[in-house]
Amino acid sequence: MNTTPTPRIAIVGAGPGGLTCARILQRHGIPATVYDHESGPEARDQGGTLDLHEDNGQIALREAGLLDEFFRLSRPEGQEMRQMDTDATILFHHTPEAGDRFKPEIDRGRLRDLLLDSLSLQPGTVRWGHTLRSVDGPADGPRHLRFADGTTIEADLVIGADGAWSTVRRAISAAVPRYSGVSFLEAWFHDVENRHADIAELVGQGGAAAADGDRGLFAQRNSGDHIRVYVIQRVPADWITGAGLTIQDTDGIRALLLDRYRDWSPRLRHLLTDNDGRYVDRPILALPVPHTWDHNPTITLLGDAAHLMPPLGVGVNLAMLDACELALALAKNSTVDEAIHAYEATMLPRSHRMQELLDGGAEELLSTELPDFADAESR
Repeated sequence: MNTTPTPRIAIVGAGPGGLTCARILQRHGIPATVYDHESGPEARDQGGTLDLHEDNGQIALREAGLLDEFFRLSRPEGQEMRQMDTDATILFHHTPEAGDRFKPEIDRGRLRDLLLDSLSLQPGTVRWGHTLRSVDGPADGPRHLRFADGTTIEADLVIGADGAWSTVRRAISAAVPRYSGVSFLEAWFHDVENRHADIAELVGQGGAAAADGDRGLFAQRNSGDHIRVYVIQRVPADWITGAGLTIQDTDGIRALLLDRYRDWSPRLRHLLTDNDGRYVDRPILALPVPHTWDHNPTITLLGDAAHLMPPLGVGVNLAMLDACELALALAKNSTVDEAIHAYEATMLPRSHRMQELLDGGAEELLSTELPDFADAESR
């Protein structure tokens, strides 16, 4: 970027999208600061495993100079997929070929560490413990970011990479996420080869799914001998409290699930009952379709802040591709405003197409239809 003085860029959110954007900007000699509400990188569990696709997430990692390290850390065997019926009979089984790198798996925590380590040569790039309360100031800048601790910083560009409930988004859009009608309940299994050998065999090295049209289960191998299971139901958002329970009432929730899945195979029902620790409630949310906003010369969005969709394998990939394209636009254009125009001209149509494709897609997770693996890869 040839602008003088150098624009002050604030990225809100230290997830894969925000960190990817900061990394690529730094590689082009453009400083940026990432603000995150968490107290530090170890503040919470980062979630399960994800697949980074050759045609989006891996493109971003190549621009970040991290693709080879990603391949070293990733698990190509995690591309294995099993689809079962409710009797635990395997109906469909995809095993990746040797050398297949189309969408290898990596734990979210490892991906975040990879990106954070790449920024460590410039200390202070990521500032933890900064909970954003509001963004104000004139549309043409400078913008004021006001944090919960009372501090305020000025920026010439604010990038909202702060997820589903984005605070940055409120400055340019009134849209809020809506409940899809489908909810996940997450369960964890540790030391699975020793403590949960039958579940480890059932799931394999990748993912295993079963559904009956109303209920579903999806189990996914993580690194470190862990498995995460997602209990998928078409239920009200408050289904736990509606049953007179709380998320802390593990035994009560187990009893409820056993009743709802009473006709399923005992092998699959172990995924409901043998988990280590409490469940995690994850209602599936999505932004209105399509989500758009009037162009703003000092604010833009990427990832879930821009286009939250059901979790069907595209969210992190699109966030990282957004981040890559935004950083490159800032490097190639002479002003921030021109860069935002160039970025949104590509990002918004792409995200609208994907939002329309996945609108109501959470229901697909309950479908008994077998997947067309080749078609899924091509999309």
